[in-house]
Amino acid sequence: MFRVFRYLRKRDVLFILASFVFTGLQVFLELLIPGYMSEITTILSSGQQDMGEILKAGGSMLLCAFGSLVVAIMVGYCSTMVATGFTMRLRSKIYEKVTGFSMEEINGFSTASLITRSTNDIVQVQMLLVMGMGILFRSVLMSVMAILNIYSKSWQWTFSTGVAVLLLVTIILTLVVIVLPKFRKIQTLTDNLNRVTRENLTGIRVVRAYNAEKFQQGKFEEANDDLTNTHLFVGRSMAFLNPGMSIIMSGLSLSIYWIGAYLISRAGAVETKITLFSDMVVFSSYAMQVVMSFMMLTMIFIILPRAAVSARRIMEVMDRKSKITDGTVTEGVEGVREVTFENVSFSYPDAGEEVLSDISFTAKRGETVAFIGSTGSGKSTLINLVLRFFDATKGRVLVDGVDVKDYNLTALRNKIGLVPQRAILFGGTIRSNVAYGEKGDNREYTDEDVKEALRIAQAEEFVSKLENGLDAHVAQGGTNFSGGQKQRLSIARAICRKPDIYIFDDSFSALDYKTDRILRGELKKVTGDSITLLVAQRIGTIMDADQIIVLDDGKVAGKGTHKELLAGCEVYRQIAYSQLSKEELE
Repeated sequence: MFRVFRYLRKRDVLFILASFVFTGLQVFLELLIPGYMSEITTILSSGQQDMGEILKAGGSMLLCAFGSLVVAIMVGYCSTMVATGFTMRLRSKIYEKVTGFSMEEINGFSTASLITRSTNDIVQVQMLLVMGMGILFRSVLMSVMAILNIYSKSWQWTFSTGVAVLLLVTIILTLVVIVLPKFRKIQTLTDNLNRVTRENLTGIRVVRAYNAEKFQQGKFEEANDDLTNTHLFVGRSMAFLNPGMSIIMSGLSLSIYWIGAYLISRAGAVETKITLFSDMVVFSSYAMQVVMSFMMLTMIFIILPRAAVSARRIMEVMDRKSKITDGTVTEGVEGVREVTFENVSFSYPDAGEEVLSDISFTAKRGETVAFIGSTGSGKSTLINLVLRFFDATKGRVLVDGVDVKDYNLTALRNKIGLVPQRAILFGGTIRSNVAYGEKGDNREYTDEDVKEALRIAQAEEFVSKLENGLDAHVAQGGTNFSGGQKQRLSIARAICRKPDIYIFDDSFSALDYKTDRILRGELKKVTGDSITLLVAQRIGTIMDADQIIVLDDGKVAGKGTHKELLAGCEVYRQIAYSQLSKEELE
């Protein structure tokens, strides 16, 4: 658990040390108060009416109390500065770590779990840090100092205080043993609840279309009930704590006064009785401080188990090494000349069968290489290997003769313009979505670049009709645009980057045939010096490609031009004739 605190800075350590110093001063001031109480008690018990001495002692008590208040504020300031700064940096580090994960690591944790670890788990650690600095050291120091002050007063009183402390510790440890496994379960159940909620919200259209609200409600209620019942068990277990401590405190007070009455009654001289009475008042105050310190410690013990689980979950993310590591090659020739697959095979982690098997081809500058095949044949997986979302299990993927594993990831991806299968838009404006990310040639995007990209992507017409043009609002996920509009804006984003390699992953499926044809015609004008890798389901989209690769169960079933495959590849013929007539194909 404590490994998570290695992300504290030197400045934080200084604040922690300052907090300890202030806490020690606070304890010192609070422990002076019972001494002044003893003075006042002695004066009154002896029958003296020296108001000056009483006021002097009372004034000293007030000064100690005020000083303790000021110092407590300083402790709170230091602990807050450390906790907020620490958690801010920890969130940033987790975000940076997660964004560097490959798809394998992200899928291994699940999106819902990563969100919970970045938010809820960090809050638990923050609470522990704040309360630990403000309470833990103070409680321990207060207990030790108070016990040292009362140790020599009377062994009977010391014994009764020791029994009370032992009972408190027994109750706390018993509850920790019972509750700790449940705290571990709570975090997992929170992940599950987030997953169900996220799934329901992202798929709300399908849920409503199939009248599946009750089914989804049932899944949510099941996850919610599991989490609620676990919280109830923890709450009911911890509910024994407060009444248990109240009984112990009351019993301790009663035993102190009972022992004091016994000792006073056995004392002979009046001076001895006055001294014992004064000691009893002081001892009672110190004993209550000891018990209150242990009561404050219970707050730490309540938070500690959950914070320990949260810290472990955070470190699971921080310790996870991404399998996609940076290479050293940052510069190649200007303009990529070719992309080559050499006997490439790939299988997903823990999968029994290969998704791709012995794939070989070369795509040269100015060429369009298309991939077609049945669903699940490995088309999207193949182009993900170029981007290094995954690494090939066998064989090599080469860009200008250099293995993509040897490239710096930023340098590699700066050469590529990707249009994913599912059009992704981000909250912002048309301009921010098209002029997105880092440009491969390190130049700034201009409005002319954006407008030209929109024109080529056949998006200029509908964008020009929007109220604010390029500054028109884009909702999160692009929900204020149709599927075809989102797809065209996604294509415009890749065009605006002017990359060396264009990758279109079934990116024309939401377009009508006319728009598809016009767009591909415009694209051909700007991709003459680039390599285009095109995944498609429609024969009409790939007929003009320089090379078509037919995939079947992860293997190459055919390779060639449209006419060559019609003549010599049965798999391609079946796909083609299922979509177009013989006359259309010719």
